[in-house]
Amino acid sequence: MRLKGKRIAILVEDGYDELEFWYPKIRMMEEGAEVVVVGSPSKDTFASKHGIVVRVDKKAGEVKADEFDGIIIPGGQAPDRLRRYKEVLDFVRESYEKGKTIAAICHAGHVLISAGILKGKKVTGFFSIKDDLVNAGAEYLDEPVVVDGKIITSRNPNDLPFFCKAIIESLEG
Repeated sequence: MRLKGKRIAILVEDGYDELEFWYPKIRMMEEGAEVVVVGSPSKDTFASKHGIVVRVDKKAGEVKADEFDGIIIPGGQAPDRLRRYKEVLDFVRESYEKGKTIAAICHAGHVLISAGILKGKKVTGFFSIKDDLVNAGAEYLDEPVVVDGKIITSRNPNDLPFFCKAIIESLEG
């Protein structure tokens, strides 16, 4: 129960990657964290790439950075949808500015780009967004997990054990 008393937001939208959502959610719960599913303001339920539906606990715009110790952003097509909402970007940016842990895997780097928090940071992500990350001012590293301060990034579902370990260590710290 290394994360007892910690509260984590996990962001969701249509097209989320199942492994990148459920694995970290379950792993953080195993460690005692309260995990709150936060969706875009568009609706109350979202379907994964393969149709697995998840209901949100809160919508972006109803949450504030001070309510959480960290944010997890899964990949899939969801990040491209999440980045379209000012409420999502404000939540991520405010959390970053307050020193909260921000974890993004696969295509979730797109949300960090749109939130404007990557300049000068070392990150990784799915290889197809490498140019986007670099153009946002980040240094891209092809590694299973990259930790730069409170920003944690990973490339794909194969990296989930390293990703979750780094999140747990950051939230413990």
